[in-house]
Amino acid sequence: MSFLTLYGFGWNDYAVESAPAYAALVSGHLGRFLTLAPGYGGSLELRAPFALLGSLAGGGADSVYRAASLPCLIAAALFAVWLVARMRALGHTRLARATAMALCVANPVTYYALQYGHAEELLGAVLCVGAVITAQRGRAGWSGVLLGLAIANKQWALLAVGPVLIALPDRRVRAAAIAGAIAAAFYAPLLVAGYLNHGTGAAAAATDSGGQIFQPWQLWWFLGAHGHLVLGSFGDVKLGYRTPPAWISQIPHPILLLAPAVPLTALAARRRGTDAMLLLAFLLAVRCALDPWDVVYYPLPLILALLVWETEQRRRPPAMALAASVVVWLLFVVAPAHVSADMQALAFALVAVPTVVALGLAAYDVRMAPMTGSRRRAAPRPPAAAPAPSSSA
Repeated sequence: MSFLTLYGFGWNDYAVESAPAYAALVSGHLGRFLTLAPGYGGSLELRAPFALLGSLAGGGADSVYRAASLPCLIAAALFAVWLVARMRALGHTRLARATAMALCVANPVTYYALQYGHAEELLGAVLCVGAVITAQRGRAGWSGVLLGLAIANKQWALLAVGPVLIALPDRRVRAAAIAGAIAAAFYAPLLVAGYLNHGTGAAAAATDSGGQIFQPWQLWWFLGAHGHLVLGSFGDVKLGYRTPPAWISQIPHPILLLAPAVPLTALAARRRGTDAMLLLAFLLAVRCALDPWDVVYYPLPLILALLVWETEQRRRPPAMALAASVVVWLLFVVAPAHVSADMQALAFALVAVPTVVALGLAAYDVRMAPMTGSRRRAAPRPPAAAPAPSSSA
């Protein structure tokens, strides 16, 4: 994946969002690094040691770019190894394990996330899913650490707060406190530096309106208007694109992103037996459907959450996660070269609405939720005369 995607960055988001900050860092200007960092500057801080190693090794800007992406790939590889080992213990076939491995480290969504300069999306997906997994196992401390790092990496990880707290039977306050402290430790320097320099970087991102970017792959699309010139990040003309309605332009993007998750999470918290991983997948699907900035790598956390949930439920290849990867590739990569923006939005809606509804019905229906660890332990044992391997106990 490194060879295929990390050969340069002159045409992707890294060039305008992260490269100036890392250039300041490797030159020894820490204050300027914090000022130039984008809204997800916490991710740059997390990966700063790798960027410095790339520079100290004698490499130029390309080496820093590759080195800063390396921890994201390592996280995905480690997660894949853990998941495959878990699947083997559950009795999955080699085909199922190989499919899961490929979905973790080499699916087309990961490819485009790296190529577009957003390796941090892969890191955030692994951290969020890992936080829910550790919470389901009752490890409040580790869950808080992973959740705090995920939020520091990118703000959309706040969607995982509810599933993590729902999954923990107790010590929720401890997990929340740890996560909050870690996230604050990363964001405080960025916010201070931004405000001292007239609201740039992370400070400006806190009030970014949802209408700055308006993509066809979200359910608000047909509320927009034609007739205006729409330009991309590099000045390219977006033919057939709409401009957003005024009310979207007036709502800060973080609020637009997180507002639907609050009541949905509160509703899940009132129910007994809610599966936290399935709830996380549902919230991530809602985010993709309603976020006007939606782009090809946004569904990556959803795919990983679906993958983990599905491998816990079925002893066959993870068809849902695989299908999601293929559909995302078709909608976001293939379709734009063949159909208009309006047709892309229509195709997205035809897929997104049933997906969100199905995940929502499953997440809130106790009978469809998987058994938690405590319910598994309470299940009746097989008769003493029946031979059974010790690993199934």
